[in-house]
Amino acid sequence: MELPVISNNAPAADGGCSSSGCGSAPDALAHLPEHIRAKVQDHPCYSEQAHHYFARMHVAVAPACNIQCNYCNRKYDCSNESRPGVVSELLTPDQAIKKVLAVAAEIPQMTVLGIAGPGDPLANPGRTFETFRQLSEKAPDIKLCVSTNGLSLPEHVDEIAKHNIDHVTITINCVDPEVGARIYPWIYWQNKRIFGIEGAKILIEQQQKGLQMLTERGILVKVNSVLIPGVNEEHLKEVSKVVKAKGAFLHNVMPLIAEAEHGTYYGIMGQPEPSQEMLQELQDACAGDMAMMRHCRQCRADAVGLLGEDRGDEFTMDKIDVMDVDYEAAMVRRKAVHDAIIDKLEAERGVAKPKPAGIPAGSRPVLMAVAGKNGLVAEHFGHAREFLIYEASPEGVRFIGHRKTELYCGGMDACGDGDLVEAGASESLLDRNIRILSGCEVVLCAKVGYEPWAKLEAAGIAPNGEHAMEPIEAAVMAVYEEIAATSRLLPQADSLKVA
Repeated sequence: MELPVISNNAPAADGGCSSSGCGSAPDALAHLPEHIRAKVQDHPCYSEQAHHYFARMHVAVAPACNIQCNYCNRKYDCSNESRPGVVSELLTPDQAIKKVLAVAAEIPQMTVLGIAGPGDPLANPGRTFETFRQLSEKAPDIKLCVSTNGLSLPEHVDEIAKHNIDHVTITINCVDPEVGARIYPWIYWQNKRIFGIEGAKILIEQQQKGLQMLTERGILVKVNSVLIPGVNEEHLKEVSKVVKAKGAFLHNVMPLIAEAEHGTYYGIMGQPEPSQEMLQELQDACAGDMAMMRHCRQCRADAVGLLGEDRGDEFTMDKIDVMDVDYEAAMVRRKAVHDAIIDKLEAERGVAKPKPAGIPAGSRPVLMAVAGKNGLVAEHFGHAREFLIYEASPEGVRFIGHRKTELYCGGMDACGDGDLVEAGASESLLDRNIRILSGCEVVLCAKVGYEPWAKLEAAGIAPNGEHAMEPIEAAVMAVYEEIAATSRLLPQADSLKVA
């Protein structure tokens, strides 16, 4: 079987996060010892650079949870939502092993297996650790990760270390019980429900204790935090300082998902979601104290594939049951693929990242949205389900984050205005997608149709299809230099128009 081709048109050196503020870049992790950076730099869930090449998967073996979060509603047998806590199939440990081996054989770029739900893995210790035990034996080339709310973490640190799990994610939304009481209605602790501030205090104490125990064992800890406007947006700055002091190496601040149709308490009560500007401002503020992760996709608990894609439908149990998997043979192919990717990444890391040329002093930064795939400007505007957001400035290009959009184009000849978002809505899918790109001044795509081109320009966003199939950062830098040549980056410029 032929090995996948590793494109020479890969992302520019150091990936999208090599500027300060994105936790996965080598310079942003410079405070870490070399052996820790070596573990992180090729991990798709931690490295913005590596996630263009390496894939991950989650297995849904942990249905029960021991806390209630106002932003969570676990859904089973659901294929229509893309957010944490949602799965299409609940698996037994044996089924999970069968699925992992099949996916790893079919997708050799898959290097990481995580258990993240749909409940809390450590509230289901038997199912969780049996899955890890079998994987350690049958697929030793796969890295193992677990995500937890931290309530039961201290009692399971020994077991985590025993199974060679060297990456753990803890969701920590607060370090103040009064803030916590607004996020967590109750916890289930020592065979009883404990409500309000008292429950939040216990949860916080357990999270901090578990974090410290893990880092003392040399186990890498990433902290996830959900940004909830009016509840913890300022408080998360303190959270970032505290978890760094306890030894966490990376902080991932994620936006609250609170759409009413998801059935969460926050969604039903009309809790607002953070704006993109609020999220970026908070991430930038926290970056002064802690390495920040900005490429998180808030994956489903059964996600499969590269970050930003989900191939779970290809690997349902009915399909896996008829597959003939020779994992020993697959491991040979997987090693060749991994070695080729690592060689490519190492070559990129050895190249100094250039700064834009000919940029006048005092020029302002510009946000650009990119319909990207595998590090290239490779998506048609109407086919993109997300846009990668980059900031270009006189200091260079840095990755800011991603914005999810709806697929409104049904094919090359079916890219009209699209259906309304919902019955009776006044906004089309195209209009909503353009609104989601608010704040961006340019959108780079492989191709843009006439209708979206006109609407983008009317919204003050310049469409650009001139850099199709080019590495993203090189394309962003080139466009920034083109804009600079018009003198519209200087402070007196009050608008941007790109011909």
